[in-house]
Amino acid sequence: MMRTPHLWCPDSSHIRQEWDTVADNGLRLEQNAAEELVRALNSEVSGLYILFNQVRKQYWLVEGTESKPISDFLEDAADRLTEMTDDIAIRITALGGVPACGPMGIRQHAPIFIEDAHHYDIRSSLERDLDGYATLAVQWREHIELADRLGDTATSELLRRHLKTLEADAHVLDRYLADETLVRHDATR
Repeated sequence: MMRTPHLWCPDSSHIRQEWDTVADNGLRLEQNAAEELVRALNSEVSGLYILFNQVRKQYWLVEGTESKPISDFLEDAADRLTEMTDDIAIRITALGGVPACGPMGIRQHAPIFIEDAHHYDIRSSLERDLDGYATLAVQWREHIELADRLGDTATSELLRRHLKTLEADAHVLDRYLADETLVRHDATR
């Protein structure tokens, strides 16, 4: 017999801050600036959630002659994505916001889409991962400029530090996707 899961739905008296709002912050950053930065950072968090899930999926499904080094890289990359997500979510909270979470919040803010649930060949999967990393890197550069323009050096430095990690992992993926790796199968055989 299948049981219906019990969901606890608190009434509004339990809500400390509504989703997608920005409260005053202890950093004394101007409200309009904080709102812009929270919106930008929620996009980062959402993209990281999606990229983490996609990288983790590739880790579970990787196979082939180069599966061990790729698997090791993907496992470590997922850990780095988790660390970045946590750091940025903590910054969102410091700015007076509520970090994006759950499917609705993530979809609302994400700059990338997760691949379908199918099991794809590793080359195609890694190409999508690389595209996700590149999309996030481009967006992060824009958000670094935004933080600089709004006078939020701490957010700018946080994004710069993690941008280096995104770019380094993208470089590794690019190397795995070089012509002489991940054997291509001729469709005419």
